[in-house]
Amino acid sequence: MKKMNKPQIKFLGPLHVEEAPDRSFFSRMPKIPLAFMLIVVVPTVLAAIYLFLIATPRYVSESRFVVRSAGGQPSALGFALQGVGLSAGSTNAFVVHDYITSRQAVVDLGQRMDILKAFNRPGVDPLSRLGGIGGVSSQEAVYKGVQKYISVGYDSTTGISMLRVQAFNVQAARQLNEALLEGGERLVNNLNKRSAADAISDAERALREANERLSRSQAQLTEFRNRERFIDPAKTAQAGATLIAELESQLAVMRAERARISAETPDSPQLSTLDSRVAAFQRQIDIEQARLAGNQDSLAPKISVYENLMMEREFADRMVAAATVALNAAQQEARRQQLYIDRVVQPDSPDEPLEPRRLQILLAVFASLLLVYGIGWLIVAGVRESKVNQ
Repeated sequence: MKKMNKPQIKFLGPLHVEEAPDRSFFSRMPKIPLAFMLIVVVPTVLAAIYLFLIATPRYVSESRFVVRSAGGQPSALGFALQGVGLSAGSTNAFVVHDYITSRQAVVDLGQRMDILKAFNRPGVDPLSRLGGIGGVSSQEAVYKGVQKYISVGYDSTTGISMLRVQAFNVQAARQLNEALLEGGERLVNNLNKRSAADAISDAERALREANERLSRSQAQLTEFRNRERFIDPAKTAQAGATLIAELESQLAVMRAERARISAETPDSPQLSTLDSRVAAFQRQIDIEQARLAGNQDSLAPKISVYENLMMEREFADRMVAAATVALNAAQQEARRQQLYIDRVVQPDSPDEPLEPRRLQILLAVFASLLLVYGIGWLIVAGVRESKVNQ
């Protein structure tokens, strides 16, 4: 009987056993890239935590106003801005808008109320405080912090401006809005005073100079009359000329009478009397003519001086009249160009906070981060593809 060989079993390896598939929910979810988590998900979650759990609600006080002029006409700057498509109402409104968003407005607010107490009161989250987490270190930080909570807009169709002021309580929001409007009204009043002063000062100076010139000319005329003892040399000369004419007329009559008597009775004793009268009349005529003209003491040069003084006084008088008319016109124009702020809607007191708009902000943050991630993914994919092609 033969001896049978023992079977030999060789180990080839473990048998393949199919594992049962994992039917859990998380196994069926696609794996989220780490970059997406870091760039999109984590910042969005942090933003949601801040917006919904930490951010302090803000109350918004709104007011509406119109800036207009009494005459409805713009200033020289307004005319220049109209050339580029801006109306008179908008140019006047932009002056107030610029003040509301200026550092001077913040300075004026600080003189009326405690800005730090209004915005950095207890309970306000650090990011919403003036100066942020670092706090307020300068006036510039206060200005930049306040500007985040103030906005002013203009409706070109209606000409109405809207001022929105945010604060952490109703009273502060309304008080800030009221203070800014009052500051704008003070600015408008100062502009009115300045424009009126600029428009009227030149006219007043011209009137003052004209009055001074009229006073000088009147004083010179009075001095001339006192010195020469003539109220009106021209009238005196006219009276002298009239007297000379009468004397010459009488002299002509006497000479004619003498000629008649001499022809009829040459030896008449009346001839000597007539000769004496003719000589006297001729001497008087010579004296009167010498008074009118012929030397420095005559009326002719005095009349020339008098006429120059009268011309100067008449010119000064006309200057006074013209300057008075110009002053009245400047005053009327200044009143017509005055600006006014008419409040269409007074600063209101909101009954619930409107800011921050949590959902809108969160969606904007998520969309922005998603866009950043998409751009980065495209850049990385392009770089990888270029390496593979090489």
